[in-house]
Amino acid sequence: MIPVVMPVYSRTDIAFDKGEGMYLVTADGRRYLDFGAGVAVNSLGHAHPHLVAALKAQAEKLWHCSNLYRVPGQERVAGRLVAHSFADTVFFCNSGAEAMEGVIKLVRKYHDETGRPERNRIIVARGAFHGRTLATIAAGGQEKHLKGFDPIVDGFDRVAFGNLNELRAAIGPETAGILVEPIQGEGGIVPASLDYLRALRAIADEFGILLAMDEVQTGNGRTGKLYAHEWAGITPDVMGTAKGLAGGFPIGAILATEKAAVGMTPGSHGSTFGGNPLAMAAADATLDILLSDGFLEHVRQMGDLLWNTLGQLVEAHPKVLLDQRGAGLLQGVKCKVPYGAVNAALLGKGLLAVGAGDNVVRFVPPLIVEPSHIAEAAAMIDAACTELAADL
Repeated sequence: MIPVVMPVYSRTDIAFDKGEGMYLVTADGRRYLDFGAGVAVNSLGHAHPHLVAALKAQAEKLWHCSNLYRVPGQERVAGRLVAHSFADTVFFCNSGAEAMEGVIKLVRKYHDETGRPERNRIIVARGAFHGRTLATIAAGGQEKHLKGFDPIVDGFDRVAFGNLNELRAAIGPETAGILVEPIQGEGGIVPASLDYLRALRAIADEFGILLAMDEVQTGNGRTGKLYAHEWAGITPDVMGTAKGLAGGFPIGAILATEKAAVGMTPGSHGSTFGGNPLAMAAADATLDILLSDGFLEHVRQMGDLLWNTLGQLVEAHPKVLLDQRGAGLLQGVKCKVPYGAVNAALLGKGLLAVGAGDNVVRFVPPLIVEPSHIAEAAAMIDAACTELAADL
């Protein structure tokens, strides 16, 4: 008999009752150090007092009014995002997949609006993950996500991640844009080189196509800058983001330049729930912290510390761990044993992590992580790897 909750997840048999900063707690009082952060969503940890206060205050006033009317919270949050990014305009939705679906629509609409409707194909990278809608699984192109959902949405041309020669060769008269993640998250925590990102910007300009970024996971402070493309000193034309933007409240956003958004006129796109007052209160409060003096510098420092710590652990456990990868507080270790076994061992020690492609265990702690938490996690990783190595 099918469960009452549709069985589309392979869930670990554990349930949490509450969260406290860097920790999740079960109903019977077991505490777990959270280095998964709801898959990079809980950017400020659990029950952050500033977010709690903001949501309580908004919940007592107005939850939803629809986008038939002005939503002052949208105007406020969009203004902050525009002021601190490349963008001139922002659309709010409810998830990363929705954001990326909207990015794909915007890229196509731009060329239709500017007199080149035949430009409707987007170059994407192998190993990418852009969401679970029909268009975004087609953009990602991974067989495990596409199986059973034929016919596959057309309009995507795939090239090797990081290969500029292949990318140039794929550009034709129907090419509308390039879509890339600065770090492939689900694909195995694979960072793009900064030179590669700079070259993508130059190529897009050369051919008159749009450069689109997927910063659903890498954005909102995760790498130590508000958005990861900033490390390369470039700007995209359009970007989708979500995850950590509201500290755990469902949200997605499309950020675009005025030029790229020329076709996004009334009726061209929309969302019933997107940008509702509760989501905007959570995002506004999250930005208060992310944009505060010294916060992103703290993320950079903790990212360096985590990198050095994981490097020592990889060196200490060659039977279990192969290498490390990532940037900022989006890091991982490639395993020699099945990553599921490593994750299970970490859980047994009280540490929560997340799997990724290429047999990688992903560590994406809340951005409020401190050196003591990294040391605590390191001790758990060390103990788990020691036990796994003993059984090999």
